[in-house]
Amino acid sequence: MIKSDALLNLWAPLSATPLVWLFVTICAYLAGARLQRWFSGSAIVSPVLFAIIVVTGIVLLTGTAYDSYFSGAQFINFLLGPATVALAVPLAKNFDLIRRDIKSVGPAMVAGSITSVLSGVLIVWALGGTADVALSIAPKAVTTPIAMAVSDEIGGVPALTAALAILGGIIAAVVGQSILHRLKVRDWRAHGLAAGVAGSGVAAAQVAGRSELAAAFAAVGIALNGLFTAVMVPMLLQFWH
Repeated sequence: MIKSDALLNLWAPLSATPLVWLFVTICAYLAGARLQRWFSGSAIVSPVLFAIIVVTGIVLLTGTAYDSYFSGAQFINFLLGPATVALAVPLAKNFDLIRRDIKSVGPAMVAGSITSVLSGVLIVWALGGTADVALSIAPKAVTTPIAMAVSDEIGGVPALTAALAILGGIIAAVVGQSILHRLKVRDWRAHGLAAGVAGSGVAAAQVAGRSELAAAFAAVGIALNGLFTAVMVPMLLQFWH
């Protein structure tokens, strides 16, 4: 008990400094990245998931309000946009190849988007969930900023949508490549497109570190899936009504 009080007394003045949470978040991610290297780069040991668990534990242990945490870590949230835009670099380098394959990319992306939206809504409906949850889960597969905007537009809960989008991205990053390998899919174009459509930025980052071609197709998947979902979900909602 004494040690616990001493720890809280030590932490109290530090927690008032917003940049402390930025430092804690970055350190947690770097520790997760090192842990992943120890496991030979296994996707199961996701640095993002590790950082979420560690930071959440520290926030709960210290009794810190989310607003206080976010005031320090919001710079990382700001970098989400530039990081997504940076995928345009491999996209530009492989533009000719993507243009050649666009006839096959289009149907695959549309099928993936529709499956993601309908499967989420049907799962919530089958489990007896509320309409708010169903509307929040519908745009879960697109990149988080777009998912939150779509959710807010159709009457969902943007915070819940953000959590589901991140969770979906982590799951796609952890199991996506393993599933494709088991199905004997070795083409990096397919891996990248699947990561972009199913797991957005988190899964795209996973494959981008292994293949520039996969990064290019992941960028295509993120962009087209975001655009298609932003148009399709409100239209489906009107049809549902």
